Amino acid sequence: MQEQDKLAKAEATVENTADDSETVVESTPSLEEMIRQAELRAEEHHDAWLRAKAETENVRRRAQEDITRAAKFAVERFAGELLAVKDSLEAALAADEPSVESMKAGSELTLKQLVAAFEKSNLSEVNPLGEKFDPHFHQAISMVEAEQEPNTVVTVLQKGYLIADRVLRPALVIVARAKT
Repeated sequence: MQEQDKLAKAEATVENTADDSETVVESTPSLEEMIRQAELRAEEHHDAWLRAKAETENVRRRAQEDITRAAKFAVERFAGELLAVKDSLEAALAADEPSVESMKAGSELTLKQLVAAFEKSNLSEVNPLGEKFDPHFHQAISMVEAEQEPNTVVTVLQKGYLIADRVLRPALVIVARAKT
C-alpha cells in the first residue's frame, strides 16, 4: 500500500511537472505574436500622437482667431463712449444763435463727457507740474534756471496720458536746472 501511494505521488508529480512545462510553453508568446502586439501598440501611439498634433493645431488656430478678433474690436467700447462726445459737439454746432455762455457751458459738458470716457477706458492724464522729472513719463523740451529744486518740472507745455500705467504720450515739460 505504501508503495502504491509513493507510486501515485510520483506519477502526480510527473504530471504536474508536465502540466507546468506545457503552461510555460503556452504562456510564452511566439516571436510573431510579440511583433504583432508591438505593431498594434505602435499604431495606437501614432494615432494618439496624430490626434494630439491636430488638437494643438486647432488650439493654435482658435487662439490666433481670438487675437485677431480682439485687435479688431479693441477700441469698440472706447469708440462707443466717444459717440456721446461727438453728439454734444454736433448739437453745439447746430445751434441757431449760440451765445458765448451757452457755448462755454456746452464745451464744459462735452469735456466732462470726454473725461468720463477716458476714465472708463483707463486712460489717465499726466500733469507733472512741480514734480521731479521722470524720463519714463515726461519729455523735457528745455531747462531753465528757477527757484525750484533742480530736475523739477516748472512748466507743462502739453499733458501726457497713460493707458493702464503704460505711456500713451509723455508730458512735454520744461525742467528747472541749478542756478549757476
